[in-house]
Amino acid sequence: MSSIARPTNGRMIGGVCAALARRFGTSATTMRVIFLLSCLLPGPQFLLYIALWILFPSEDKARAAW
Repeated sequence: MSSIARPTNGRMIGGVCAALARRFGTSATTMRVIFLLSCLLPGPQFLLYIALWILFPSEDKARAAW
């Protein structure tokens, strides 16, 4: 499994949707729409986004670790 890192280019807020889109082979726009639609459902979507923002390293930091 490849590691997930938030890209330095092409991110809107934190890069979480762009990182997940890259991991699952879809476009960042599709992932953002899925996230926005999930916000219509009850649940901790924003808390999950913030947690992933903290947990996923930035692409620069991930590259420096290798």
